[in-house]
Amino acid sequence: MFRFESDRDLIQSFRPRDRRVMEMPRGITFPLFVRDYLAWTETSGARVYLIFSAPGSHKPIGIIFRRDSMGGENVSRLCDWCHHYGASSEVTLLTTDVSSKRRVGVILCADLRCRERLEDAANRSGRHTLEALEQLRARMFRFAHEALGIEAKPAA
Repeated sequence: MFRFESDRDLIQSFRPRDRRVMEMPRGITFPLFVRDYLAWTETSGARVYLIFSAPGSHKPIGIIFRRDSMGGENVSRLCDWCHHYGASSEVTLLTTDVSSKRRVGVILCADLRCRERLEDAANRSGRHTLEALEQLRARMFRFAHEALGIEAKPAA
């Protein structure tokens, strides 16, 4: 869990290269408490924003993804983070810039509503969601660390 006192704090959670293209989520009020992660889609639908913290950390990490077209095929895919299986309109390639010359991508739920899907699956099977959500945050951080070189800051 982490907290934002102002829009400036929220913006600071993103990499400097991403801050210049940010669009704040609508209807957000401060202070803002975030339990697992915060995700929203830009009004144009072109970008998806994610803020989360690494397991064992309370420092927020922000990533801006672009929705990339994978052609006109309508195939089913599996989200790398929550393992939701859906059509290409639901599960698609999201990319982010590593540098001005390099981008990386991952197949994810197009709206990053992985938490809701994991909670729903756990509720239907009678399991507790805590472990699944911890694994989700671990997968998010693994991507941020391995693909973008983002380091986790331990909880203070």
